[in-house]
Amino acid sequence: MANPIREIPANDPLNSAELKSLLDRIIEENRERPGAVMLVLNETQAKIGHVSPAMQAYIARKLQVPLGQVHGVVTFYSFFKTKPRGKHTVKFCLGTACYVAGTPQLVEKAKQMLGIELGDTTLDGQITLEECRCVGACSQAPVVVVDDEAHGKLRPNKFPQVLKKIQG
Repeated sequence: MANPIREIPANDPLNSAELKSLLDRIIEENRERPGAVMLVLNETQAKIGHVSPAMQAYIARKLQVPLGQVHGVVTFYSFFKTKPRGKHTVKFCLGTACYVAGTPQLVEKAKQMLGIELGDTTLDGQITLEECRCVGACSQAPVVVVDDEAHGKLRPNKFPQVLKKIQG
């Protein structure tokens, strides 16, 4: 595997002096505290919005811990994102009730309309498609959560109206 520190993508936060300085500050403020890795990752996610592979390697090096430890935390907790997210998130519930009620068809409709896959963000940075597990609204299946608003009993022919609200 290539060393992510040597291959920093042009759009990575480590290439921004301001964001790198913020990351350095987060690391310095937390390095001596118990659970420093989790504290740094949480604050990084909250303030920068994601923890890229290059950022994970940078954090590991600065905290003097194995990269595997940092990467393990990021991949274990679904809260952490490794890519920037769009201004809006569209989450498709893949719990059993929603899946059976038609979530796969809604996912296909979204992919067709936006030209992206689950986990990706539109080129304009506006919409990220994500999957999630049960949202606790099984009686409303299938459910799609747009930002923080749940849309239940959604059908593929009604889905474009939901997207238009956040695209406009």
